[in-house]
Amino acid sequence: MLRPIVSALAPALAPALALALGLSGCTGSDEPVAAPARSTGSPTAAPTQYDQYVALGDSYTAAPLVPPTDGSSICLRSGVNYPALVARALPGTELTDVSCSGARTANVTSPQAGQHGSRVPPQLAALRPGTDLVTIGLGGNDDHLFGGVLGRCVQLASSDPTGAPCRAAVDESSLTRTFEHIRDNLAGVVETVRGRSPHARILLVGYPQVVPGSGSCDLLPLADGDYAFARSVTAHLNDAVRRAADETSVEYVDLWGPSAGHDICADDPWVNGRVTSAETALAYHPLAAGQRAAAEQVLAQLR
Repeated sequence: MLRPIVSALAPALAPALALALGLSGCTGSDEPVAAPARSTGSPTAAPTQYDQYVALGDSYTAAPLVPPTDGSSICLRSGVNYPALVARALPGTELTDVSCSGARTANVTSPQAGQHGSRVPPQLAALRPGTDLVTIGLGGNDDHLFGGVLGRCVQLASSDPTGAPCRAAVDESSLTRTFEHIRDNLAGVVETVRGRSPHARILLVGYPQVVPGSGSCDLLPLADGDYAFARSVTAHLNDAVRRAADETSVEYVDLWGPSAGHDICADDPWVNGRVTSAETALAYHPLAAGQRAAAEQVLAQLR
C-alpha cells in the first residue's frame, strides 16, 4: 500500500528540505481516523479524563511513514504518531486525528488541495461542541517557510559548500513577516477551535530541533555556513508558535528544549535525515522516537 504513495511523492522530495516540516502538496481525499487499539508500551497515563480529543496538524503531527502508516491516505498518518500515543494513555478518550502532511494553518478552515482536483476536507470538520481536548501542530508550511526557504538552502549548498549561500539569498525582512503571519494565523486557528468547541482544552505544540547547534553531517546536506541560519529559522518558528499561545491564553507544548541533542545529526535522532524509508520515516520528518517524546511532553502538560 505504501509503495505507490511514496513513488507518487518522489517529485516533491527533490528539494530535500522542502519536506522538513511538511509535504509541499497533498493529494487524495481523506477521512479522520480513530485511535488505534490500546497496547502496552504507551506513555504513562495522565489522570485527567477527556472524552473527545481532536488532533489538528501537519506532517510533524502525522509522522509520515513511521510504521504503521495508513498507506490508503496521502496524509500518511502513522498509527503511532503522538496523538495516537496520547490517546492510548488516556483510557476512554476517543481520538479523531485529522493531521495531514502538507497542511497549512489555512487548511483548518479550507480544503487541502491536491493533484487532479482532489481535496482533503478542512480539519475543523472534526471539531464538535463536545470536543474537550485539542492539540494543534501547524505553522511550518505557512508562506512556504520550509519548502521555500530551507528547500532552497539544500539547492544552493553546492554553489558555495563552505559559505552561507542560503542566508545570503533570503530576504530577512520577508522572513520576519512570515513569522508574524504564522503567529497571527495560529491565533486565528485557536479562535476557530474555540468557536466550534468552546469547552476544549487547547494545546499548541511546537517543533523539535532539526538542525544541530554545531557541526554538520551528510544526512543534512547544507553549506557549512547555513547550518546556523537553518537552525535559526526553526527556532523563530517555535517562537512564533509560543507567542501565539501566549496571546490567545492557551497552553504551549515545548518540543525544542526536550529535543536538544536529538537533531538529525545526533547519535540518537528524533528526526529522519535525507533518506526516505517506508519502514522508518519520510525524509526530514519525525522518527518513532520523536513521536514518543512528543507524546510524553503533551501528557506532561495534561497532568
